[in-house]
Amino acid sequence: MSHHMTETRRAELVRLSAFLDVDFADLSLLEEALTHPSYVNEARERATHNERLEFLGDAVLELAISTYLYVAYPHCSEGELTKMRASLVQSETLARLARRLHLGAHLRMGRGEMLGGGAERQNNLENVFEAVIGAVYLDRGWDAAYSYVQRQFTEEVTRLRQEHAVQDYKTMLQEYVQGHRHECIAYEQVAESGPDHDKRFTMRVRIGMEVLGEGIGRSKKEAEQHAAAAALARLGTR
Repeated sequence: MSHHMTETRRAELVRLSAFLDVDFADLSLLEEALTHPSYVNEARERATHNERLEFLGDAVLELAISTYLYVAYPHCSEGELTKMRASLVQSETLARLARRLHLGAHLRMGRGEMLGGGAERQNNLENVFEAVIGAVYLDRGWDAAYSYVQRQFTEEVTRLRQEHAVQDYKTMLQEYVQGHRHECIAYEQVAESGPDHDKRFTMRVRIGMEVLGEGIGRSKKEAEQHAAAAALARLGTR
């Protein structure tokens, strides 16, 4: 890493770290996180690119997300947690979060990479996102890195939580019926309407012979969830 960082660049990094809400003790770590390998190949100064920090950040991110989900979802199984973690750390999500933080605009790249639209390339954005996490971890330690990751993923986790809540009515109904009645649960389609791209399905749920709820949704699955929710309300469990 070059020690003669220009004042302009230093000021830019100070602004970025304020925006990231991380008080870097060593700005050169942030500089390294923002340095694409192509820059090092072309630069006259001695510089270090971000691949090692990305390697570290990847592991920190995995642990932070695992911890976050473990705490946020005390009732989820290992399989469910694994599925949720995979959807959070997928390349597309990381690149989107990097865009939100304008990391691409701060990337130092070689000329060819820059002219080739490197600041917008998903792979570069994902890498720089992870490299910054690695830099925060090295500079400020685990607690700071964990709360940084939590801040970045709050919205994503909220969205997951909503999707997850929707999924659970059928399971709740299943558990209720197993505990209270020895009857079968059956879902059946009542109606289907709308054009192909905007269909609506109406499903009903029966417990034994009794119809306990109806629901409408954009897919049969969603309609079944709404039917299960209606049945739970009727059974007085929610």
